[in-house]
Amino acid sequence: MELSTVLCFLTASVILTVAPGPDNMYLLSKSLADGAKNGIILAGGLASGILFHTTLVILGVAALLQSSPLALTLLQYIGAAYLLFLAWGAFHSSGKLSLTSAAPSDARISLYKRGILMNVLNPKVLLFFLAFLPQFADLSHPSANFHIALLGFIFAVQAFAIFSGIAICAGRIRTQILRKKNLGLIFGRIEGCVLTLIALLLLLENVY
Repeated sequence: MELSTVLCFLTASVILTVAPGPDNMYLLSKSLADGAKNGIILAGGLASGILFHTTLVILGVAALLQSSPLALTLLQYIGAAYLLFLAWGAFHSSGKLSLTSAAPSDARISLYKRGILMNVLNPKVLLFFLAFLPQFADLSHPSANFHIALLGFIFAVQAFAIFSGIAICAGRIRTQILRKKNLGLIFGRIEGCVLTLIALLLLLENVY
């Protein structure tokens, strides 16, 4: 694979990642609510989900799902249901904020898993990678699968870097306004609204 192709892919990936989207919205609201460290953990989960979708593209599972409207619809409803479940939890959170924003190890693992599931259960992301990755790889090349894997890895790394930057910026804003009364409850409501919106968009749209 030529360097020019990789650079072109990286440029396109960065543009797509910084564009406003569900992942960015939720990451921003979560980082404001729980701090930069938790936002970075969530970013790691979202980036790991990208690797999962890349693997499905290589294995051909993505193409099979695309050819089965029923399977895609089922995945869509499962993803929306999971997001609504998270929204319910956000709406019913205690609203207590802390300057440390440190979470127990089991909570960090849970947050990381949440990021993975949010990405994995979104069929629009899968269809997007099915259409996007092959454009930058020569599918007739003997190492085509390796090239697609490399591109998926590059996308995941740059996404993690950008998502982490968003989390850090949101975390800094959070420390400035943390002591305002009832701010925790407000952040919880915002997080719940964002998750509900993403779930509704997932149900209303059939393509990424």
